Amino acid sequence: MKAIVFEMPGSPEVLRLEDIPAPTIQKETEVLVQLRAAGINPIDTKLRARGTFYPEKIPHVLGCDGAGVVKAVGAAVQGFQVGDEVFFCNGGLGGPIGTYAELAIVDERFLAKKPASLSFAEAAAAPLILITAWESLYDRGRLQAGQKVLIQAGAGGVGHVAIQLAKLQGAEVCTTVSSEEKAEFVNQLGADEVIFYKNTDVVDAVLTWTQGEGVDLAFDTVGGETFYKTIPAVKIYGDLVTILEPDPVLGNLKTARTRNLRISLELMLTPMLQGLVEEQKQQADILQQCARLCDRNLLKIHVSKTFPLAQAQAAHELLETGSVTGKIVLEIPGD
Repeated sequence: MKAIVFEMPGSPEVLRLEDIPAPTIQKETEVLVQLRAAGINPIDTKLRARGTFYPEKIPHVLGCDGAGVVKAVGAAVQGFQVGDEVFFCNGGLGGPIGTYAELAIVDERFLAKKPASLSFAEAAAAPLILITAWESLYDRGRLQAGQKVLIQAGAGGVGHVAIQLAKLQGAEVCTTVSSEEKAEFVNQLGADEVIFYKNTDVVDAVLTWTQGEGVDLAFDTVGGETFYKTIPAVKIYGDLVTILEPDPVLGNLKTARTRNLRISLELMLTPMLQGLVEEQKQQADILQQCARLCDRNLLKIHVSKTFPLAQAQAAHELLETGSVTGKIVLEIPGD
């Protein structure tokens, strides 16, 4: 099968299209998926640049997010049959083959039926960001109806679905953007307050919006200095969830401590990295719940640009500009 591979970490130029052996079903609970699209995430560009979690396994095939059609099933598979359209987040960290390929093997417990209302490209863009936003807001942040939430970078991949999930929970949403175009985009998603972070003091704007109290929950999807700058925007005894590791060189937690904040770290890849089957099953359940929301037109996935599989290098270059709205997807020719 054709796949995008690399052997040594580096710039996007290390990615190349090659023929590699097709994966085959080895366990009775596994499903062979004919991939039609693969979502591209920041974790992909980081692994390409720095190396995968399993550097000894080469060549590497990136891609956690995928959508396609079931081509074959193991003897014990009960929930899926040949021809089913599915989507998932699995592989691509350097161990199991990722989704930048024509075929993938996925345990049925980690699969979900693709939303009928979404294209393969939209479905492939969805899994990692949906699970990340869901776990961050609902599990880590314990978001409740009537609360106020700040979502940093609301026009991004995780941010744009986080706005929608927060609104579905009955929360009021404030978010940061960099342009009028992105402001219009997040307003269409339901954002109640939009802050242009480049020319506005975000904390002052949030405190004005919350009558001086701060938000009940802040969701940091940016990291770096943004994490520390978000702290004063959270109300006393509030919640701050981040999907990046805080860098102690860039700040400290003194203000967070004096405000008695509850700080949570979110990494949706943990179940895959740690081999936690039950947690991976729970993430597949999240995808199935989100699929129902999509099919009820309550949740939208924005794909800003698609590339053919062979142009993965160009896709990585675009993502690394840091200016993408929504998601980028690789499209893979079907049979």
